[in-house]
Amino acid sequence: MTERVVLAYSGGLDTSVAIGWIAEETGAEVIAVAVDVGQGGEDLDVIRKRALACGAVEAEVADARDEFAEGYCLPAIKANALYMDRYPLVSALSRPVIVKHLVAAAKKHAATTVAHGCTGKGNDQVRFEAGISSLAPGLKCIAPVRDYAMTRDKAIAFCEAKKLPIATTKKSPYSIDQNVFGRAVETGFLEDIWNAPIEDVYEYTSNPATPREADEIVITFDKGVPVAIDGRPVTVLQAVQQLNERAGAQGVGRIDMVEDRLVGIKSREIYEAPGAIALITAHQELENVTVERELARYKRQVEQRWSELVYDGLWFSPLKRALDGFIAEANEQVSGDIRMTLHGGRAVVTGRRSDQSLYDFNLATYDTGDTFDQSLSKGFIEIFGLSSKIAAGRDLGQS
Repeated sequence: MTERVVLAYSGGLDTSVAIGWIAEETGAEVIAVAVDVGQGGEDLDVIRKRALACGAVEAEVADARDEFAEGYCLPAIKANALYMDRYPLVSALSRPVIVKHLVAAAKKHAATTVAHGCTGKGNDQVRFEAGISSLAPGLKCIAPVRDYAMTRDKAIAFCEAKKLPIATTKKSPYSIDQNVFGRAVETGFLEDIWNAPIEDVYEYTSNPATPREADEIVITFDKGVPVAIDGRPVTVLQAVQQLNERAGAQGVGRIDMVEDRLVGIKSREIYEAPGAIALITAHQELENVTVERELARYKRQVEQRWSELVYDGLWFSPLKRALDGFIAEANEQVSGDIRMTLHGGRAVVTGRRSDQSLYDFNLATYDTGDTFDQSLSKGFIEIFGLSSKIAAGRDLGQS
């Protein structure tokens, strides 16, 4: 029986060429699998037909937008997930859902190998292969660009020689990855970290410097899940989509950063994630109102570790799974409304209300009639600072 390889297929030049390239290098039949995570572009059926025209023996497409939003973006919102305190894990979140569909296709078609289009320099090769090995340890992985030296110029020559049905003339100066949760842009002139990004880089966001009226919005959460916008019910996918549009129109969610890649190098990345940043900002503030202090403090540590695990491609790891349980429990009381003003590239919280609120006006007010007994503070401070006071007495006596 002929070996079979499942290929993560995007419909672009590189993965279209990879179909025939893999077949020639390995003698295997190639099954193309395309997964829609809200990246836009061509119709899935067009992509499926192109894969077959490029030599795939089978081609599968999956509309995974709701699955991606609810199973992957939502946990990130609940975790306030920002790698290096800034990046909302746009690309990292999409890889495990794609992996899930690749592994399912491999089992269905009795394939022994999964292939992807990643280079040997980035994070995504790790995310794909670590994810695949966690779900199906017996599957092998190959990457034509990394393993078979499938460079861009060789891919174009292969495409023209084989007369594959895909354009080879125009190439973007950038490397772009996008989905419904955001968009990542790198390479080209951006590799010089002194160069400022130009407006042509952006697609999901308008220039925040352009004068325009502010947009006020109310986001409703139930146990950490966004369930309504301005009182109208939404799915998680709809919440992200609507905020991409409204926050994006105000220039919210632009990120320009040098980040630490898993493979050990620093990389300059431009991100735009208007919906993600607006939702995480709102969720963080609702947690400030509803989550008890010690739980909130510890959760911030968990959030950082969770973000690092997902960035590093360990979505299916035991630690990530265990932290998911903690984050779910921490979100049990995170219900209520957050009012925000979207304007000038910022999402600013201006109001909060919740039946689960721990904010007590009578304790917080400085006006007459407050219920906080200030006379208790003096003794509290003396006991709270006692260990430091004793140590200071010793240290000052020795100096």
